[in-house]
Amino acid sequence: MITVDLHTHTKHSHGQATVEEMFATAMDRGMEVFGFSEHSPRPLAYSYPKDYREKLTAGFPRYVDEVRALADARQDGKTVLLGLEMDWLPGQEPFTAETIHRYPFDYIIGGIHFLGTWGFDCTVDDWKDLAPEQANDAFERYFDSLRRMGASGMFNIAAHPDIIKIFAVDAFHEWLDRPESRQRVRDALATLRAAGMAMEISSAGLRKLCKEIYPCPTIMEMARELELPITFGSDAHCTSTVAWGFDQLEEYARRFGYTHSVWFRKGVMHQRPF
Repeated sequence: MITVDLHTHTKHSHGQATVEEMFATAMDRGMEVFGFSEHSPRPLAYSYPKDYREKLTAGFPRYVDEVRALADARQDGKTVLLGLEMDWLPGQEPFTAETIHRYPFDYIIGGIHFLGTWGFDCTVDDWKDLAPEQANDAFERYFDSLRRMGASGMFNIAAHPDIIKIFAVDAFHEWLDRPESRQRVRDALATLRAAGMAMEISSAGLRKLCKEIYPCPTIMEMARELELPITFGSDAHCTSTVAWGFDQLEEYARRFGYTHSVWFRKGVMHQRPF
């Protein structure tokens, strides 16, 4: 049984529940290790059409205080972790470094949501008019960014590793069938492994238009061959999705030979069977 959920969000960004409500739900669902990984503030150029930037920036210190208070209370032997989902934004490394060192985070999740200043996971409409070569270029740029993110040495976990498929899953699999594409992905995963990072297995894709676990089986096979550690995340933004689909994630991970996941406290990796 999976008892660790490291990817969750709260009302301090665009989530719907408080820190306390998310934690209470996690305990009800049998989580032994629960990590809060609120979104990071972003530079002004990186915005969605409807953004929560001002709310997040204003409330972030309170988010940190609330999670640390939970952790300090030693919740009946349960482990509460203070994390951050930090956007990987090439060229913004000084901003990233300053953000992740501002508070004593237990772990940093690296999330890729932008190619340039395009928030590619915002709406399917952005993908409808892309020519095949434009979609392929986006896939290539995404995995090049994943590789560079790993090489930066700033992160512990790579979030939803193939989120780029969110609105173009068929085109993505056609692209991934190419030997050169698989090599590009493998190079990115190998960089994560060399950096001491873990790869997230996420149930969030099942709730999205792609209707697939992140990452897909081809990427799972590569990760296992590379002995890349894994984490589990629901990417919950409300109480109803905390630890969502974890039975399915466990079966999926075991299919590829995984029996343990990892978690981080103060940047140190710990292993746990499931």
